[in-house]
Amino acid sequence: MARDERGPRKACCLVSEFLAEAGLDREKARTIRRQVLEGIILLCRWQLERMDGAGPAPAGKPGRARKVDLS
Repeated sequence: MARDERGPRKACCLVSEFLAEAGLDREKARTIRRQVLEGIILLCRWQLERMDGAGPAPAGKPGRARKVDLS
């Protein structure tokens, strides 16, 4: 593993350089992270609403897949 004359570099500096080369600054990365987290929250809420609206599953019988007509 090659080292710089300045010694080993910190991981946070390497990540910052990598993001800068990719065209992402700190604010853009933060915006993207926020959008991803909001999407995950929305998906979780949707799943909880589906679970609450479906009612309890019948005991002893696993759920069956719906048949869909593709023609």
